[in-house]
Parts: sequence; C-alpha cells; structure tokens
Amino acid sequence: MEILSLKNIKKYFPIQKGLFKKTIGYIKAVDGVDLTVKNNQVVGIVGESGCGKSTLAKIILRFYTPDTGQIIFKGQDITYLKERELKEFRKKVQIVFQDPYSSLNPKLTIKSTLMDGVRQIYKSREQRLNKIFELLEMVGLDKNSAYKYPHEFSGGQRQRICIARAISMNPELIVCDEPVSALDVSIQAQIINLLIELKQKIGLSLIFISHDLNLVGYFCDYTYVMYLGKIVECAPTDKLFESPVHPYTQLLLDSVPGKKKRFSLKRVNNPDKGEYGCIFSNRCPYVTPRCKEPPTLKEIELGHKVMCHL
Repeated sequence: MEILSLKNIKKYFPIQKGLFKKTIGYIKAVDGVDLTVKNNQVVGIVGESGCGKSTLAKIILRFYTPDTGQIIFKGQDITYLKERELKEFRKKVQIVFQDPYSSLNPKLTIKSTLMDGVRQIYKSREQRLNKIFELLEMVGLDKNSAYKYPHEFSGGQRQRICIARAISMNPELIVCDEPVSALDVSIQAQIINLLIELKQKIGLSLIFISHDLNLVGYFCDYTYVMYLGKIVECAPTDKLFESPVHPYTQLLLDSVPGKKKRFSLKRVNNPDKGEYGCIFSNRCPYVTPRCKEPPTLKEIELGHKVMCHL
C-alpha cells in the first residue's frame, strides 16, 4: 500500500536582476517529479549537489508549496492545505536534517527539545517524562541524557537525539536529508543500523537522501536518481546497481571509490547543448540526433523506469 505519492511535482525559483528585481529566468529545482513510497519501505534519492534533492524533501514536508502537481499522503491530497490544516499531516511526517550541530537548540535541554513532540500526544507530566526516557533508550542513550545540553554530546549522539525527536510523535514517514554526511564513517554505520532497527520495530517508512551510493545500496529498497530537477532513472536498488541503464546513473556508480569501473564512460562537453531536449545531452557520450526531442520516463521492465531514448 502506498503511503506517499508525488505526481508531476514542479518547483521553479525566479532569477531576479537589477534594482527592480526583474525576473530574467527560472531555476528549475524540481521539474516534473513522480515518486512513490510504500508502507515500511526505504526509498533512496541520489544525485549530485544542486540536482534538487533537498528541495524535493522540503516539498514533501510542505515547507515549500509546489508550483504544480499533487502530493497524496495516505489517500489525501495535501498539496495546497493551509498551515492550520497541515498540523495533523506534520505529526505523521517528520524530518532528520543533515547537520546535527545546528538542528538542536543549544539553550534547551534534551528533555525540553523532546517535550515539544511528546506533549502533542500525552497529557500527564509523568507520561511525557516516561515517553522521553523511552525515546532516548530506543536511540541508544541513557535517561540522564534528558537533563543535558546539546554541547555535551558528540555528533553521532546529537543525531540520535534528532532521530528521537523525529519519532516522538509516532510518525509514519521520516525524511532523512543526508543524515550521516556530517558524521565520521565509523559513526555513519551506527546511525544507519539504528534507522533499520527503528524501521523494523515501529514500522516506519523512510525517504533517504544521500550522496553516498554505498549507503544507499546497503539501506534502500528502491532508488530514484535525480539530475537537474528530474528523475532520470528509478528501480529496485539491487536492480539499479546491477544493471543501470541511464548514462548518468552509470557515471554515478563508476564514481564510487574502490569499485571496479564497469562502463568506461568519458566525461564529455557537447558545445551545442541548447539544440538538444535531453537535459543530460551536454555530458552524454551517446548523444544522437534523436536526443533533440526531450525523453520521457518510460518503464523498460517491471518497476524499472528510465528517461533516455537509448
């Protein structure tokens, strides 16, 4: 069963110039994205910096309202709900940010930080406190942590606290926006294993945004590859890593350190970029006259879609 469905989501930001802020163009941060998350599934979103991953995450959480398209959560269209109407939705969808150092208020104890979510569900003070202790235990911290401040914890411990905050309102979907990129490699594995444990224990669905393809391959059930605001390929993760079809996906997988190069693709620079409808044409070694027509995302086999004429 689908818990989240995005249909043709677009978000453009105006480029303004001059004293009167005249709009001279648009940055197509998210450009016609379709995405689906099923119950108890981990969906990965990968792509280079600036491809629109974080903007898409903010649209899913309705921090941004999309210019066009639909966001369907558990059968309800929440695309244009007002702030007051979004209150219930945001109890069910939470986020874990990239930087655990800036995600926590340095002036609040961990107890106060977690209390904001817990008080939405529990009325008595005793219930709230017991729930805070339970949350800390679930993420591998002791009860005494509740009375400490963020500066008393390491980066990995802070991210555990951020995860505890995210699950404090019993959400059904958590968006993880590069949650381990600011952490040491040895700590990254601990955080990923914690997310796996929580997924199994409380039945979470997760969207995992990352640059690290090794982590995505280990953690995610299904993966979307983004390039310049579009999904260029999506498939079950095992299938995508074994048999990538889009040239950009192949370049991404060839860039993983320590992996044997399988595709021997050369980075190219096609000067006649403007003549082509395909967004990857200026870097693609397989450009043909057919690429002047913009490709669409087509299913080449069950669950595997590619945006490429080849």
